[in-house]
Amino acid sequence: MTAGTGTAPHDGPPIRAVFFDIGETLVNEGEIYGRWADWLGVPRHTFLTKLGAILATGGTHMDLLEYFRPGFDLEAEQKKRAEAGVPNGFGAADLYPDAASCLARLRAQGLYVGVAGNQPVEAGEQFAALGLETDVVGISDVWGVQKPAQEFFARCADLAGVPAGEILYVGDRVDNDVRPALAFGMRAAFLRRGPWGFILDDPAALAECTFVLDDLESLPDLVAARNP
Repeated sequence: MTAGTGTAPHDGPPIRAVFFDIGETLVNEGEIYGRWADWLGVPRHTFLTKLGAILATGGTHMDLLEYFRPGFDLEAEQKKRAEAGVPNGFGAADLYPDAASCLARLRAQGLYVGVAGNQPVEAGEQFAALGLETDVVGISDVWGVQKPAQEFFARCADLAGVPAGEILYVGDRVDNDVRPALAFGMRAAFLRRGPWGFILDDPAALAECTFVLDDLESLPDLVAARNP
């Protein structure tokens, strides 16, 4: 697969807004999961291998934490970690190297650039600290709605102020990003990176994507070439 390809037909209106998922799209969560493994006393390679096995059978990251600590209470464990000086979350070191330039180049084209993902309230402040060029940042726990709910994508469209068909949603998950964005009437770009990007697959859904990507570096040029 090339760094960026277009798959869906090139007809239809131009792309006027682009929204990005956060985890494994803009932010590398490898170290985040690694720190959870350390906290739970599990070797990192074991922890990540089990994550892949759980995802392949339809489970979630919460199932992973529950597996290694039955009765796992996320809120309580996050509080303990914060008190111990190893808080959960992300920072500049976790940002994928192609993220900042991609956002900036899309905004330079005059597009509305948003970020919206399933994240805890604290992620809003963490993301703001990255200083990225965006028009809006949407956090699910702040909005009170999570992907794949259609209300989540409706909120994005309302913020952008353009029809759904002129919005491109970029994400690494077929289940949470591609399918629901397409169902809402948006265009979708599938980014194949991170565990979900390689474990989950749906050729029919990917065939409907406007772009299938291995990175974000190529996206601004692909969008510019597609738009009038």
